[in-house]
Amino acid sequence: MKRSLLIVATVLFAVGCTLMPPADDPVLVKLTELERRLQNIERVVQNQSLVKLTQQVGAVERRGDEMHGRVEELEHSSKSTSDRQRQLYVDLDTRIQELEASIQARNSVNVMDGGTLAPGQLPVPGGSDRNNYQAAFELLKEQRYQPAASAFQQFLVTFPDSELADNAQYWLAESHYVTQQFDQALGEFEAVIDTFPTSRKVPDALLKMGYCNYELRRWDAARGALDRVRKDYPETTAARLAGQRLQRMEDDGV
Repeated sequence: MKRSLLIVATVLFAVGCTLMPPADDPVLVKLTELERRLQNIERVVQNQSLVKLTQQVGAVERRGDEMHGRVEELEHSSKSTSDRQRQLYVDLDTRIQELEASIQARNSVNVMDGGTLAPGQLPVPGGSDRNNYQAAFELLKEQRYQPAASAFQQFLVTFPDSELADNAQYWLAESHYVTQQFDQALGEFEAVIDTFPTSRKVPDALLKMGYCNYELRRWDAARGALDRVRKDYPETTAARLAGQRLQRMEDDGV
């Protein structure tokens, strides 16, 4: 009898389990919950991996930017160094050329026979305009005024378009002025103004025109040239010297 009741109860229990809806089945509910939790965990793990990967990519990109910036700095530094080296080379080359020109000019002056130049002769035959200008100027500094005048005169014939032509014209006039050839000097100083009106030598040439006329006792012409220096070039040394000479003329009553 007991055995029969146990069999019946087992059958009823099985039937009851079979007839129970899945949503109410505690086993199925538990399994569903576990599966949901597992999916959440997998999602979190996956998200954390993506975040870490993104962080790594960002770090690599930042490192790349830093390297790129460093490369640009090195390129700029290299270019600046190259530019400085090039400028130093140019400066050094210019100084060497000037020294060579000066040495050549001195040697040319020293070997001149009796300190004179033949008509049409340059102090440095076959030399550049700068070499010949320097040689002529060396003659002037050594107070060898006649050969200096000849050298500057021939310079102007040979190198009329030289950037040193205005200086050469001025020193040609000066070589006559210091030897008191005032009429000749006056014409050469006037040539500075007429031929090279934008030259920096113009104020000095005007001043010396005033001086020449003063020495020639041409008072009005002297005063006109000196006044022009003060009016047209008021901030120059020439203007200051012109004012002094004008004051002297006033004191002397001329």
